[in-house]
Amino acid sequence: MTEQYEFVLDFEKPIIELEHKIKELKGVTEREGMNLDKEIRSLELRLRKLQKETFLNLSPWRRVQLARHPDRPKTLTLANLIFDEFLLLHGDRFYADDGAMVAGLARLGKEPVIFIGNQKGKSIKENLYRNFGMAHPEGYRKAKRLMSLAEKFSRPIITFVDTPGAYPGIEAEERGQAEAIAANLEKMSWLKVPIIVVIIGEGGSGGALGIGIGNSILMLENAIFSVITPEGCAAILWKNQEKVEEAAKALKLTARNLLELKLIDGIIPEPRGGAHRDVEQTARNIKRVLLKELSRLKKLSPQSLARQRFKKYREMGSFKRG
Repeated sequence: MTEQYEFVLDFEKPIIELEHKIKELKGVTEREGMNLDKEIRSLELRLRKLQKETFLNLSPWRRVQLARHPDRPKTLTLANLIFDEFLLLHGDRFYADDGAMVAGLARLGKEPVIFIGNQKGKSIKENLYRNFGMAHPEGYRKAKRLMSLAEKFSRPIITFVDTPGAYPGIEAEERGQAEAIAANLEKMSWLKVPIIVVIIGEGGSGGALGIGIGNSILMLENAIFSVITPEGCAAILWKNQEKVEEAAKALKLTARNLLELKLIDGIIPEPRGGAHRDVEQTARNIKRVLLKELSRLKKLSPQSLARQRFKKYREMGSFKRG
């Protein structure tokens, strides 16, 4: 488990402070030879109780905060831990490479796959290069190029979604942002290889859908998936940014909400406190589920994979009148 945190959310502070107290007492025990086992056990019991009370039933807004946590593992961090090896490929063969979208060849266990994902930065400098995970048209066209490569060589596709949305700037629109995303939606609808989508942080709007159409849609426990951010929703509906918590609840953007609505297929558990508290365990959880899903989907024929994916999305949002 990580011992140092660069950023702490308000509701995490009591837990972090208690952890530091336990660490300090253990340090005194080692240095001074004092027997503080009773005090340490008492604090550890308090810590477990506090963790349970804090994280057992998080509000939607707190899950939004965890999904955006600066220390939350990014796509390439998880890729390094999940894939046995991978090689990044660059460029869309039309305009440029896009740092906000990463893609390449990878191996999951013994299975060769194509890997695509949104990439946020950690530092200010890196976030400027990665454009805060908001891809330009060339990013989506790079992803589409890799999708075509996957179908040509019969390789499954695994995508990691973590973006607040596609880049909305004028230059992106000039280069065909809407068309690039639409072309990806069409492409992913009919690809005849397995596609597994994992939402690891933010799944925002069409920017997420541009690499988010799959046979199996999975979400990390504290990830979010929505047509709009809570801030955007609050601004439109209430014209008041103080309504973000109410907006987050109304949007039904948590993994549990989306599983109940049958918009996703499964939830991947995170370590208590969030993925940033134990990145290695988070990666192991994702890898275990990916291997299971890939084994299941590989049993389907290419035609069945495309039909299952098409049927899946056609049924979303359907309901029966009483």
